[in-house]
Amino acid sequence: MPSFMSSRVVPGYLRVVRANRAFTDAERARAHVRERSIRPQPYGPPRRLRRDVALEVSREAGFPVYTLTPRSGRARGSVVYVHGGGWVNEIAPQHWALAAEIAARAGTTVTVPIYPLIPFGTAGQVVPAIATLVSENMSRYGGACLAGDSAGGQIALSAALLLRDEQQVKMPRTVLISPALDQSLRNPEIDVVQPSDPWLGKAGARVFIEFWRGELSVDDPLVSPLAADLPGLGPLSVFCGTRDIVHPDTKLLVAKAGAAGVEVDYHEGQDLVHVFPLTPTPEGRAARAVIVDRLRAALATV
Repeated sequence: MPSFMSSRVVPGYLRVVRANRAFTDAERARAHVRERSIRPQPYGPPRRLRRDVALEVSREAGFPVYTLTPRSGRARGSVVYVHGGGWVNEIAPQHWALAAEIAARAGTTVTVPIYPLIPFGTAGQVVPAIATLVSENMSRYGGACLAGDSAGGQIALSAALLLRDEQQVKMPRTVLISPALDQSLRNPEIDVVQPSDPWLGKAGARVFIEFWRGELSVDDPLVSPLAADLPGLGPLSVFCGTRDIVHPDTKLLVAKAGAAGVEVDYHEGQDLVHVFPLTPTPEGRAARAVIVDRLRAALATV
């Protein structure tokens, strides 16, 4: 049974602040894209980020790339963390907090790319750039894992597939938090979940997806990783709440990956909302501890 914070407070807060406003109406979604392109959001890390983590930034990839490292002890391997936000919203404090927690508690280097958002960034540009960043991290730090939430989960899984196909790389672990897996949104179960989801919606999401896919088909694995063949993919850790319209496709991914012989570590949050591991709840804290544990274990093998 979910905690009071997860079942009442978080969904209530999301409804009060109208967190789903840009996702439930196509015209509002278009206005949101225009507003974000004219007035970009700040992306820098909070000033009060953990003191036991050091920060650096570069532009080697053509966009800002932050590196977080633990101040004490030797960092082992690396994690590339790709933030969510519907491909239109910038990295948020919750993303920074998770990236810093991974760096400090898993004892690893965490790389956070500030990738270009729509209407300027597209899947065909961003996913290969993230795959290249992962490849560079593997050479630089002796190994790398991938992680991402929501839209960032899509990018992370698409990049893992691209690395498998183009470089025959099998990632030691890819962590997916409420990933956007099939941008066709054709799964009929989405409409069943929609009334209980206080955050996401199909009408606005379709607008963002049209920008994001660019010239690619919506069924291209760079856009919709659920469309790809999965054999040969490295282990997955997947987190998703049932009050989340990406939940139906997440269940399909778990089943498809298992049938393809992929190791899947699935954590379903009953009655929990989108990206629940990022929330300030008991369930969120427990999920973050699992994420750190899985990444630490995977990096111990590199």
